[in-house]
Amino acid sequence: MKKIKLFTVLGIALSAAIFIAADHVDAPGVAGSSADIADFYAFEPATGSNNTVFVVDVQSNVLPSLTYGAFDEDVLVEINIDLDGDLIEDQVIQAIPRNGKMYFFGPFSPSSTGLNSEVNTANALGQVEISSTTAITETTSNGVSLFAGPRQDAFFFDFIRFNEVIAPTPEDNSGFNVPGTDTFDGANTLSIVVEVPNSLLGTPTAQNVLGIPVYKTWVTTNRKQ
Repeated sequence: MKKIKLFTVLGIALSAAIFIAADHVDAPGVAGSSADIADFYAFEPATGSNNTVFVVDVQSNVLPSLTYGAFDEDVLVEINIDLDGDLIEDQVIQAIPRNGKMYFFGPFSPSSTGLNSEVNTANALGQVEISSTTAITETTSNGVSLFAGPRQDAFFFDFIRFNEVIAPTPEDNSGFNVPGTDTFDGANTLSIVVEVPNSLLGTPTAQNVLGIPVYKTWVTTNRKQ
């Protein structure tokens, strides 16, 4: 079993399923690379579904000074899932690119938790060609659907006006515009999408505000040591 040691805490975003975590363009240590987490989504794909969809968006190209690149082959993305409420990962799904494809591993119970991770190739989940102009998805024999590639940024935020409000000039301090201008309109992120049957993840122990059982989950990016 081949394992590749990596270190983490380059980026982290938290989510309780059916909500999102956002962190755009404010992490100078990872900016301009696919270690920079923009958004993390977790949700059921349809009412009554027994699947969960995880979406990790990295490297937003919102501002002119930022360049839009490709997935970094030295960066491992990990989706961490807590099943017992102790905020320690009980299941992990890993994604790492190689030669134009995104390889997925898991879900598996990690041998170590916290800051260090290893690619566990004994738990191969599947692979998909990284999309460019045309979206490519793969569905495995056990019902897992996979995607990796650029997608239009779903985050809506008037970033320019926000900066004007927090540091207003004497001529312009009237607050936010309604509805505002979406700075992210037309911008892309690099997306990693995994739809997984809940039977592969385990039983969720948390509930959202609607009383629906959900997974406590977060995503980290890890760079090879």
